Amino acid sequence: MPTIQHLLGEHFEDLVRSGRLSAPQLRAGMALRACRTAALGGHVQRCPNGHVERAWYNSCRNRACPQCNGLAKERWLQRTRARLIDCAHWHVVFTIPHQVNALWRLNTPTMIDALFAAARDTLLELLDDPRHLGAQPGLQLALHTWTRGLDLHPHIHALVSDGGMRDGIWITPRRSHFLPARVVMMLFRGKLLGALRTLHHEGQLRLPDALSPERFVSLLNRLGRKVKWNVRVCERYAHGRGVSMYLARYVKGGPYNNTQIVRASATEVLFAYTPHGEPGAPKRAATLRLTPQSFLARVLQHAPEPGRHTVRYYGLYAHACTEQLNAARTVHQQSPVEAPAPIHWQSYLGRFPRALAATRCAHCGAPLVRGPLIVAARAPP
Repeated sequence: MPTIQHLLGEHFEDLVRSGRLSAPQLRAGMALRACRTAALGGHVQRCPNGHVERAWYNSCRNRACPQCNGLAKERWLQRTRARLIDCAHWHVVFTIPHQVNALWRLNTPTMIDALFAAARDTLLELLDDPRHLGAQPGLQLALHTWTRGLDLHPHIHALVSDGGMRDGIWITPRRSHFLPARVVMMLFRGKLLGALRTLHHEGQLRLPDALSPERFVSLLNRLGRKVKWNVRVCERYAHGRGVSMYLARYVKGGPYNNTQIVRASATEVLFAYTPHGEPGAPKRAATLRLTPQSFLARVLQHAPEPGRHTVRYYGLYAHACTEQLNAARTVHQQSPVEAPAPIHWQSYLGRFPRALAATRCAHCGAPLVRGPLIVAARAPP
């Protein structure tokens, strides 16, 4: 079965020479290519009775690696669920127009912070209004940057508690439909466009070569008047666990799975995915044909930006508000927040019989024991 690692081994150098990768994408590609190979070193695993001896190579632990994120996803989901209030939650999606994608590519760290801030301030400002809630809710915001076809599509998924705390009292929303979607969209649009104007005025925004300062101002004016912004207030969930499971699949799972690579050759990659359709419509599979370099460039453009969290917590779910969160949990007859015992890799592998079998001798069934280290064979950076 072809994998992203095989494709990187064969085509990564050509992609690097093309100059299409940023420095973070280049580092992510190098990490994924070396993952679980002799380049990262490892150790020997051997049967105590002398039946089996083999190399066990280290993982790259890069956030973009599909081979390393299974355990990280489970641990994140465990920590997240341990903080959730036992109440209904709402799912709100904030999407930026595709006309801003060129700015995103040139100013990714700055644009990430601006997008998070605009979504956060929109929700906190509206929910602080007594007409909607008049209290401090719990917010969990997660950044996604891809479509199912791996195109650039930055958007924020927000998990919002259906209620909040005000002066030690739990308050529920005044209206059954929570927040009016059009008001959310207009406020979010104004905050993000205002942030872009300020960043440009302060010289913190790099413009594409084809976009002069005058055209940039014209673009912002057009985005504020004529372009439709996609902000969705989704259905109400009885608990936040369902949305957190959905987010975990993407936050720690990455934009794709190796099983989606149907076929790969020296000239093309056939990639399978299920495009978004109308709600309630039957799901239909689609395929995408790309050159190996184009496919790798699409994958690596979604590598997490170093130094930037892809999930951020605000309101009651912020770590600085643990005292207020515990007060809200008490109202819902929950115990105070405690850090859960971490999931060990042995118990995680126990869910996958084939992976667990790899830790035992195939002849006598004895657990493999750790042998000598294998020195990493990495080349200079």
